Amino acid sequence: MAHVPPISSSFYFLHSVHLQIPRTSVDTRNTSPLGRTGSRNVSPSRQKVVKTKPRGLDEETVAATFCKAVHSDVQMEDNVWALLPEDLLNEILARVPPFMIFRLRSVCKRWNSILQDGSFLKFHSQVPSHGPCLLTFWKNSQIPQCSVFSLPLKTWYRIPFTFLPPWAFWLIGSSCGLVCFSGLDGVTFRTLICNPLTQSWRMLPSMHFNQQRQLIMVADRMDRSFKVIATSDIYGDKSLPTEVYDSKHNMWYLHQTMPAVNLCSSKMAFCDSTLYLETLSPLGLMLFRLDTGRWEHIPAKFPRSLLDGYLVAGTHKRLFLVGRIGLYSTLQSMRIWELDHMKNSWVEISRMPPKYFRALFRLSAERFECFGQDNLICFTSWNQGKGLIYYVDKRIWSWIAKCALQSFNSQVCFYEPRFDASVAWRD
Repeated sequence: MAHVPPISSSFYFLHSVHLQIPRTSVDTRNTSPLGRTGSRNVSPSRQKVVKTKPRGLDEETVAATFCKAVHSDVQMEDNVWALLPEDLLNEILARVPPFMIFRLRSVCKRWNSILQDGSFLKFHSQVPSHGPCLLTFWKNSQIPQCSVFSLPLKTWYRIPFTFLPPWAFWLIGSSCGLVCFSGLDGVTFRTLICNPLTQSWRMLPSMHFNQQRQLIMVADRMDRSFKVIATSDIYGDKSLPTEVYDSKHNMWYLHQTMPAVNLCSSKMAFCDSTLYLETLSPLGLMLFRLDTGRWEHIPAKFPRSLLDGYLVAGTHKRLFLVGRIGLYSTLQSMRIWELDHMKNSWVEISRMPPKYFRALFRLSAERFECFGQDNLICFTSWNQGKGLIYYVDKRIWSWIAKCALQSFNSQVCFYEPRFDASVAWRD
């Protein structure tokens, strides 16, 4: 490392980061003449709004950077901060937004070693989660690209993704800070798990029936383990046993083959230790219970005039169905239903307001994607390059700030940034 800043300036930078975080999430005009240190007593309408950029990963939506101290009268004594106890330093760093940790790692050698130490990871695992993010993955000239939108900070960040092998792979999903991909290494089907923050990844062993499969990953932070469930083959023309990978034993386990059904789509939802798929014949839902390894069918009829439906898993055993209703473009609408587990029926809980529907779908046959996490449902429209979030509990609709999907092949999922999510979770 060519230059190691003194510890005083390092902590002064951290102090500045915390002071600037609110400005990245809320564009609030400072109307008070004394709102900024050293500002002149001028009319609020003439005051200049300064937008700042947190020193984390490359931020895509704000151009300004930290260029000077916020409070010039704050003095940081080297002999005080250099002797800060290790546990207190860990407490401070653990509360810095994860995307800023990358920049902090280069502040000085001491911080770089701390952020890779087990003590810091322990503190980090005990602080509240940063909150949900949206991870967008695509390839530009065959080079993997990744951007993350932080819902709490309302900011886009670019994450370097060149650490992955040069395979033809695609995004499967994310859970508890881990991201799953599958693809072809030449002619061999591969599955890998990675943590974008730590830039670590691991390829899973081959399945017993190593073909392109429909996959879903679920992780358990308390148990420090993750599982990958592989259902039928991706083309749907071969009956293969269901396989479940367990990170505790680094093995794939064979289970019952899914009964012959006519699936509505390959989209799956995992809710309350159960995997759900939509079926047309027989009509309803297919369930794979992870604890028993068995498939079941429930006759939950779909709403009338449903054009396309997506299953979305919520919290506390809630399962949602999201889809368009209507035969003609002028009469279409987007609705959300929740499964009544006792009656095996769908109950409508919300409708997308017409103004959002018209802005998101200009054409009646326009392609869209829908996915969810923690009672949040995200809608993305590829042709329009827009993203919309529905907060189920608050019943609030909100556009994703400055959302611009990079290409038609962009893949999106919810993502929770965590440094303590390890690709090597095992007993």
